[in-house]
Amino acid sequence: MSKLLKLREKAIEAARKAVIESVSPDLYIINTVNNIEELQRIINVLTKRLREWYGLYLPELDKIIDDNESFASFVAKRTKKALQSEFKINKTMGADIKQKDIEPMISMAKTIGSLITQKDFLETYLENTMKEFCPNLFTLAGGTVGAKLLRGAGSLRKLAMMRSSTIQLLGAEKALFRHIKTGARPPKYGFLMQHNMVQSAKKQMKGKVARALADKIFLAARIDFFQGEFIADELLKGLEVRFK
Repeated sequence: MSKLLKLREKAIEAARKAVIESVSPDLYIINTVNNIEELQRIINVLTKRLREWYGLYLPELDKIIDDNESFASFVAKRTKKALQSEFKINKTMGADIKQKDIEPMISMAKTIGSLITQKDFLETYLENTMKEFCPNLFTLAGGTVGAKLLRGAGSLRKLAMMRSSTIQLLGAEKALFRHIKTGARPPKYGFLMQHNMVQSAKKQMKGKVARALADKIFLAARIDFFQGEFIADELLKGLEVRFK
């Protein structure tokens, strides 16, 4: 019986070590980008509600300030009188609301501001972690896109073992399945759609740029996984020269 207990303890200890060793920067990066996306979603929803709420008091401000983060910041830090003066709102259609009914709006705006601060902190952490863990991937893809590619692959190791054509379509799985099932047009890119080079390319060139970018990301991921030299600057420069 004692031998069985010892074997059980060894098995538990081996499992414990395996779990501990499985925690890597991949997981930090994936969890961080997940939380950044969730915070952004919450910020957008709350600011939409704040716009509707504050619109009872100063409706003109909603049309003047398009950016959600700026809108929340102005509401949190400026009085109605100060906002009217700053944005030259001589007359307003807003109601004359009591201070006790204004305070919850200001509180909500401050809460949104805190969420924005947290999101900014996570974005900085994400960039620093990626620079250390996968500098070539970070330089080529950027923090957000690079992190989403890692998430789509599952880890840097899995990303490094993927073909460039697969990397190009990470994030477009639904469109790909729809193409296979219904014969709809196949997707040209997934997460790479959010990359600056793809966004700035002409419509007819976007697919070509995404394909070339995926080729370089394939190399960058492999170099990072096998802890090779930093060559992302050269790879990025080659892309910029090719598609300038």
